[in-house]
Amino acid sequence: MKRVIVDYSKLTNDILDLLVEKYPSGYGYRDIITFKNAKGETIRAVEVTTEDTCYLVKISLKLEETMEDYDADADNFDDVYDSTNLEDIADESSYDY
Repeated sequence: MKRVIVDYSKLTNDILDLLVEKYPSGYGYRDIITFKNAKGETIRAVEVTTEDTCYLVKISLKLEETMEDYDADADNFDDVYDSTNLEDIADESSYDY
């Protein structure tokens, strides 16, 4: 399995989805992995995995804010389109301008 260290500024939507799914209420002390990188710096990260990759996402205040904002955006979208029937959602072409 491939291990990838990712900074919050380089997170993709797929990795954010994994983070929010695994840590819906945020991560706790027990979720944090501490290790030394190749430069000897201490890194703190949380782990999310796919079938072939283990992502170690560096922890920072910005990571927490990014996760909260991303989750809030997803919640807002769900509130706007609460219907499970896609035909209930108006198509732009149906509007008269």
